[in-house]
Amino acid sequence: MNESASNLPTTIDAGGVKFQTVDWGGLNVAHVNLPGGADATPLLQGLPGNLCQAPHWGYVLKGSIHVTYGDGRTEKVSAGQVYHWPAGHTVRVDEDYESIEFSPSAPMNEVLAHVSRKLKG
Repeated sequence: MNESASNLPTTIDAGGVKFQTVDWGGLNVAHVNLPGGADATPLLQGLPGNLCQAPHWGYVLKGSIHVTYGDGRTEKVSAGQVYHWPAGHTVRVDEDYESIEFSPSAPMNEVLAHVSRKLKG
């Protein structure tokens, strides 16, 4: 299987937050775009620990992202870097951000559904 990242089906498109995702063999493949200033923390309220419950592996194409884990640790991932974030985190960006990300489908689909409900109010 293969597809252009920009042609993946759009799962979320609201307020500059755009997730284009497809499930392949139990793996969620995502093209993620976040506008500068985006903070996932309010969108994750209501999930266990108010944190994303899906692990992610990915590659940052543009910008950078700040990750905060449930234990308070933080890190910054910038364009050109690969990453792994275990479940139990939130993110925010200072500048426009773009990545390709891979996550187990079941937990990621639950997180996406929750975030989508929050964005719709």
